[in-house]
Amino acid sequence: LWRGRDAGAKVILGSATPSLESWYACQQGRYQRLDMPSRIAAAALPSVHLVNMRQQPKSTVFAPALLQAITERIQRGEQSLVLLNRRGFAPVLWCGDCGWKSDCPHCSAHQVFHKGERRLRCHHCSASQAVPRHCPHCGNPDILALGHGTEQLQEALEQVLRNVQRPDGQPARIGRMDADTTQGAGQLQAQLAHIHDGSVDVLVGTQMIAKGHDFRRITLVAAVQPDGALFSSDFRAPERLFALLMQAAGRAGRDAAYMAAQGTPCEMWVQTFHPQHAVYEALRKHDYEAFAAQQLQEREEAAMPPFSYQALVRADARTQEVAQGFLSAATAAAHAAQLPGLPDGTVILFPPVPLSIQRVANVERAQMLLESSSRATLQRFLAAWQPVLQATRSQTDQKGLIRWLVDVDPLAI
Repeated sequence: LWRGRDAGAKVILGSATPSLESWYACQQGRYQRLDMPSRIAAAALPSVHLVNMRQQPKSTVFAPALLQAITERIQRGEQSLVLLNRRGFAPVLWCGDCGWKSDCPHCSAHQVFHKGERRLRCHHCSASQAVPRHCPHCGNPDILALGHGTEQLQEALEQVLRNVQRPDGQPARIGRMDADTTQGAGQLQAQLAHIHDGSVDVLVGTQMIAKGHDFRRITLVAAVQPDGALFSSDFRAPERLFALLMQAAGRAGRDAAYMAAQGTPCEMWVQTFHPQHAVYEALRKHDYEAFAAQQLQEREEAAMPPFSYQALVRADARTQEVAQGFLSAATAAAHAAQLPGLPDGTVILFPPVPLSIQRVANVERAQMLLESSSRATLQRFLAAWQPVLQATRSQTDQKGLIRWLVDVDPLAI
């Protein structure tokens, strides 16, 4: 937007799931809204099936009805897409005897089990090690893999669909696309080519397969474990989940002529423990407007963006004490200098706290949130505060501080 304004150019923002800030800007008349009420060539939107996992056995990965639907698609020569936004085989290894977990020695996170490589790998700092043959703490040889990743889903589908045949009599082929399978040069293009030419019957992948691809033969999309985002501490998590699921649903039934020739409707399956949640109710109706209205009402009541303006100051240091100490010292200096917005309370500085993953690659990370009902007031405060931050950084007692940064309109908190 700034570049368009600077160059005197028109700016077009295009999305099936615009951000709530952009949607609200349309309602306020800042943007001109242009609607595309139907899909290209009048293709039908997929019907959404919500599977209540509370009614399934405890260890169920794929509901029988979903497996039956995938099987029928394979037998008709159609393709299916299975979405799980977690790569690897399992998020963590765990010892049931002593409680040991495959924690990363350099981060506040678990090392993920990658079965094909027999490695534990941290997805934050890339540290890796061989999978232990027994528990490093108590020697228990029975270490359990907790949770599911795309690698495990691929293996499970290969097992349950091993006797399912394509129309040409060949066995079903299960593919996987995530950051692990597309690292090498040309691997992403090769995998996409396999999908487009029909060499893959079921594609398992992370969010990288959910947006922007034009898969002509995919008629079924399934989201296996999407509930985690419903209870995130980040107020934007429901918006991101809804956008991801809407975009994933858009991969099904894109070719109207192909769907007409097949004679069956395209489908979106969602396995959830909370089928009555507002996110899924709006998804079932493909009703972005209702979802946006509900979310904007909640945000207005809580004075969250776009009804307020935020900035995030982050500090990285050798210890959490130094990181939070720097932010606390900078806050005290701002109050002592009576910077704009502080005396009248139009700028609110929240106390510093650790990030959800507070240590990455042996660097401790802390953050503090700033809020104001006026963007201009917040910008004036930040402009006046920057020299104070620089001065605080140069103090001798902040030698353990590595870096600090200011993020205006942060997308993740």
